[in-house]
Formats: sequence, C-alpha cells, structure tokens
Amino acid sequence: MSGSRRPGEPTDTRPAGPMTDDLLIDGTPEPALIESSGDPVMPDEPPTAAVFTDVPAASTGEAPPTDEAPSPPGASATAPPDPLAVLDVRPTPRQPRAYHFPRFERHVLANGLTLLSAHLPGRPLLNAQLVFRGGASVEPADRSGVTVLAARALTEGTDKRDAIELVEAAERLGADLDAEAGWDSLVAGISVPRSRFTPALGLLAEVVLAPSFPEAEVLRLRDERLNDLMQARAEPRRRIERVFPETIYASSAPYARPLGGTEITVPTIDREAVQAAYWRLADPASAVFVVAGDLQGIAVLDLLEERFGGGMDAARLDRDVSIESHPEGPQVVVVDRPGSPQSEIRIGHLGVARSTPDFHALSVLNTILGGQFGSRLNQLLREDRGYTYGVHTSFDMRRGAGPFVVRMAVQTEVTVPAITETLAELRRIGEGPVEQHELGEARDYLVGVFPLRFEAAPQVAAAISGLAVHELPDDELDRYRPAIAAISAEDVLAAARAHVRPQDASVVVVGDASQWIEALRGAGIGDVTVITDPRPTDER
Repeated sequence: MSGSRRPGEPTDTRPAGPMTDDLLIDGTPEPALIESSGDPVMPDEPPTAAVFTDVPAASTGEAPPTDEAPSPPGASATAPPDPLAVLDVRPTPRQPRAYHFPRFERHVLANGLTLLSAHLPGRPLLNAQLVFRGGASVEPADRSGVTVLAARALTEGTDKRDAIELVEAAERLGADLDAEAGWDSLVAGISVPRSRFTPALGLLAEVVLAPSFPEAEVLRLRDERLNDLMQARAEPRRRIERVFPETIYASSAPYARPLGGTEITVPTIDREAVQAAYWRLADPASAVFVVAGDLQGIAVLDLLEERFGGGMDAARLDRDVSIESHPEGPQVVVVDRPGSPQSEIRIGHLGVARSTPDFHALSVLNTILGGQFGSRLNQLLREDRGYTYGVHTSFDMRRGAGPFVVRMAVQTEVTVPAITETLAELRRIGEGPVEQHELGEARDYLVGVFPLRFEAAPQVAAAISGLAVHELPDDELDRYRPAIAAISAEDVLAAARAHVRPQDASVVVVGDASQWIEALRGAGIGDVTVITDPRPTDER
C-alpha cells in the first residue's frame, strides 16, 4: 500500500518489513546518512566554553538572577559570559526516550479470519490491510510471476465496477486503494480518513471478494512485465540482481527466480492462471486483517464480521518452501558488457530466515559490517580506497533462507581489488570481537531510528502484518530496542562466524571483462564463468 511496506519486507527506515527487513535486498533503501561531528573549533577561538545545564540555581549555591543595575565602571565584577561561546560546545547524544510499539488487540472471526487492531490516538488517517499468507514462494515454478500479476490485477475491476469506476469510487472517499505481492504474502489494503472508514471498508471487501480480473487488463499487465524484462537486461544493476540469485540458489528454489517471473513463464500467464493463483491464496483461515489508526468509536470487529465474515473459495495451502543452495557451490560469474564505465559487484551466499533466534545480533552485525554509512566496508572501500560511492550489506530475511549479499558499483580499473578486499573484510569480521566504539555506535543507531519507522498508521499496520506473516510473538517489536541494547561483542562475533561465510560466497560481476578478467582469474578466488550478453543491435 502507499506509504507502507510489504509484510515481511525489508524494510529500509527501510519500511518495517519482513522484519528483514532490511535487512532487505529486494528494493531495499539505503540506510540514513548521519553526520555525527559538528564544526571544528578554529585556533583563534577562545578556549573557554559556556555549558548550560538544567540544575537549579539553588542547588549550585549561586544567587538567582535579579533586576538590579550592573556595578559601575571600575568596580570589581566578573565579565558577562560571551553568548556565542555556546557554539564552542559540540552537542552530545542524550539517553534515548522510552518507546513502546503500539499495542494491538487480537480477535478471530467465525470463518477463521484473524483481526489485529491497533488504536493510535490522534491519527485520523486509518490503514487497513488484508494479508493472505503464502506469496510468490508457493506458486508453481512454471507460472513464476503469476502471484505478482494477480496482485496488480486485483484493483483493475470487480463484478460491479471496471478499473476507472473503481478509481473514482476510491477518490470520492479520499482513499488510496492498492494491492501488492511479495515472496511471503499477497496484501490488499486501503488508507482513508476515519470519517469514511465504513464505506472504504466496503470498497476493499468488493475488491477482495469479487475481483473480475478483466482479460484485457491482465494481458496489458503481462505485456508491461515482458517489456520490463527486456529493459532489465539493458541495466547493469538490474541485470546483476537477476544473475546473483541464480548463482547461489538451486534452480528448484523459488528464490532463484525473479519475483515477477521470467521471459519463459510470463507469456504463459492468462486470466485463468491469475484467477487460480489468487483464489489459491485467499483462505480466510490463514489470512490476517490489520487495521491501525484512531479507532475511537469505530466498531471494527462488527464491521469486519459484516463485510468479511463469509467464506471464501480457497483450499488450505502448504506454505513451507524448500530452499537449497546451488549444487556447484561457490561460483565466480562474469557478465561481460564491453564498454561499461564501471562494474556492478555482488558477493554473498544463502543467509537465514526471519525466524532465526539470533536476529538482533545479526542486525547489529550487519550495521557494523555494511549496514550504515560508517560501516567497516564503507569506510574501507569508499573513504580509505575511493573505489566506490557506497557499499551496502544486507540479510534478506524471508520465511525461508533469503540471501546475504554485499552490493557495490566500482570504477572499472579497481574491480578486482574491490572484490579481494571485500572478501578479506568478510573474513576479518569473524576473527575477533568488534571494537567497543563500533558496537556502541551500531546499537545506538538501531535503537535511535527504530521509533521513526512507525510514525504513520500504514507503517504500524505493515509491521504488525510482518509479525503475522512470520508467525512472531506479539511483543516482538516491543522487545526490539532492549534486545538490541543488550547485544555484546561476543554475540556479534558468534553471529558473524555462523552467518558470514566468505568460503561459501559466490561473486558476480557485470562490467567490461576485457579490463580485468585476467586479474580476476589470477586472484585465486575460483574458476571464472563468463556470460556474454548480446548487444542491443544483435537482438534486432
């Protein structure tokens, strides 16, 4: 939904999500850049500084200020402090304020649908999400992309209205209606002012319970996806995001395929396939309805029973997925693009599922290694070496083991040094405890930005949806900050040794291979496989 994240996905102040949340790679935003230092004190500035405190004058023994006239000239008196001297004092962080994730209530309807409602006083924009657990990870391999297409087609018409009429009905309510699918869920939702929540809920019910999936719209969306696949081959960043999962996962694993399908599977998707994929997921017994916002005076449970209390034509779905690594083990794959001015690089291997018990230690580890601007890898490759504008690491935590990946784009001439130095840094993180200042900065950063992720109702609803998708405890988000603050250097080291495995890492590079291929072969990383993409003129 607009302004929200997919359940279970990274997010990004990377929207909450799958609690991977970003630790997320699919569409993951980069961490916020935080400048911690102030302006330097110049040599000609006075060495004294005025320090202001909140201590009352009575407790310091000083006389309180009066309205008496100042002493006459020549009298013994202390010179008044320079009001600009405060600028000499650099600000320091205060203790984080207490924060509790909004509490939510749980109810189960007669048809098995679970309601999770979070009352957020003073937030009149409500967000409601119907979450079907399953997603693209459980779709048939020969219909890869059908779940995403079904979600996109869901808002293109109902039994009562076509696409234009549906948009107009939402606009009259001041509502934002949307649907999307990820690896672990399909979500339909609506954001609307609380005064119009009741009719908006009826509109959402119409979309979810009576979608028409017009054939013309399905074919249009299918053609858009095929054009998008052609464009993706021409963009180095998107090209490498296609090749990297194919390199680390077995071909039978759903994560080896693009979320939106391939050139082989998408042309086979028609209206019947889209309908079948949707109704395969639409089981109220495994679905969750999440609503967040100022719910004072709104009988949410009664409204939900009225609109969504009936049955839905869906069978129980096995949501467990088989995730296996590539049978050939670690690989070095090069996609040759002659003339490319820079090289896109991905280094990584299978990571962990969101259910991993050391999630909080992994969060701190990732922040130290490559999850923020001051991370080890960014300091080394950007600040010290000048190889790249930025490097980023992430664990994409899904219901199954998502990838651990290092991402960067570097100048062509430093392609091989960037790879070898990254692998060396991955080894170093598991050789000994991190420095205390690294640990403190990472914990403070994660604790500090956490409340900013839930400022609006859609963000709160998406986070609650993620709990449901990954079957996490209701207090998981409320425990996050204390759990992060309690992580020790030993916890980080244990997580690094368990989950950062440079000996298992594959390397994928997209760039002008003629400039560095021999150096790569001589680096001792492994045998190199070269893929040569056809030039655009060769495909005509």
